[in-house]
Amino acid sequence: MDKSKIPADQAEALGALMDDHRAVKKQFKAFKDTEARDGKESIALDVCHQLTVHATLEEEIFYPALRGASDEIDDLLDEAQVEHQVAKDLIAAIEDDPAGDLLEASFTVLSEYVSHHIEEEEGELFKNVIKEKVNLRDVAQTMATRKEELMRELA
Repeated sequence: MDKSKIPADQAEALGALMDDHRAVKKQFKAFKDTEARDGKESIALDVCHQLTVHATLEEEIFYPALRGASDEIDDLLDEAQVEHQVAKDLIAAIEDDPAGDLLEASFTVLSEYVSHHIEEEEGELFKNVIKEKVNLRDVAQTMATRKEELMRELA
């Protein structure tokens, strides 16, 4: 999705989520490109942290703000909720044993799963939010404040 085509009252909120998506995708590539085991562990734990913060913002603030805007959005939010739970399970497995034998496999599945979620979110959910003209100005501010709190709490 092209950020320049997002309406002004949605640009800050959707843009912030898209920035998170891009940052995590770069980390997925860095993990693949890294040979050293300790480097992979570090990247994996950093991504788990970023995804935990991102999912919390969506679940606490972004998704509730969209709920009820349309039946299609509600269906996409239900699906996103299930996808988040699967991602949380993978994150927990990685965080519980980052030095374990399954790090590479778990992180690969997480990256594939999250990449799919990002495609759906940007390709379907965000487009529906734009179509329904959901005003996200206040949501953007609330998300930014909460993100700062979460980054401190989860550091």
